[in-house]
Amino acid sequence: QVQLVESGGGLVQAGGSLRLACVASGRALRDYNMGWFRQAPGKERESVAVIRWDGRATWFQDSVKGRFTISRDDTKNTVYLSMNRLKPEDTAVYYCAAGSTIINGRELVGEYWGQGTQVTVSS
Repeated sequence: QVQLVESGGGLVQAGGSLRLACVASGRALRDYNMGWFRQAPGKERESVAVIRWDGRATWFQDSVKGRFTISRDDTKNTVYLSMNRLKPEDTAVYYCAAGSTIINGRELVGEYWGQGTQVTVSS
């Protein structure tokens, strides 16, 4: 089993930046594809970014392309989501997920999930 713990969320003004971190235990992150999801109040959970198990491919939701970056450091068993030029519509609870399957190169099937970290972007 894999346990995932997110950190780095907080309150930031529009245009600011945050870096989220997801630390894994139980299994090495190198065994899994990783992704970040988010869920805003009243909305469905949506995929934000995906990184393949070996880090050789990534995918981003159109609304965050050019602003967000997903990366992994397997020596630290950690996946990051760097968020720049944040907008109020980025406000959501952000979840880290691990899984064995990516569908169509962009859809991570999450098998393990973190507890979530709140990101609030003020205008």
